Amino acid sequence: MISKSDNNPYRRYYRCEYAVARKLANDSHIFKWVDEAHLNEIETLKTNIAKLEERIEEITTERKEYERILFEKVKVKLEKEVLETMEKAKDESSSNMKKMMLLVVFGCMVIVGVSKTVGG
Repeated sequence: MISKSDNNPYRRYYRCEYAVARKLANDSHIFKWVDEAHLNEIETLKTNIAKLEERIEEITTERKEYERILFEKVKVKLEKEVLETMEKAKDESSSNMKKMMLLVVFGCMVIVGVSKTVGG
């Protein structure tokens, strides 16, 4: 509605349609100036935005913590797998080395035996 008062000429305001239709005597029944209502809405929105920003920050912090924990678990798992792989490789290498040493010793014994037989 638009004010026709001397103090606020042509100033827009909200008023309950029910009160207007019934011509209720209580002029302040859900009455609010439009510009003040808009400012109130803006302040309410600012408050809501601040709350949402806080929640986003909480979620971001929780997400970072979750990712850190997940990273640590994956890191430990990978370190364990690498260690197991290295142990297997070391064992295989050690086994191969023993076989080669036995072959060398056996080869030397064969050469010594053959040289004694041929030379003797």
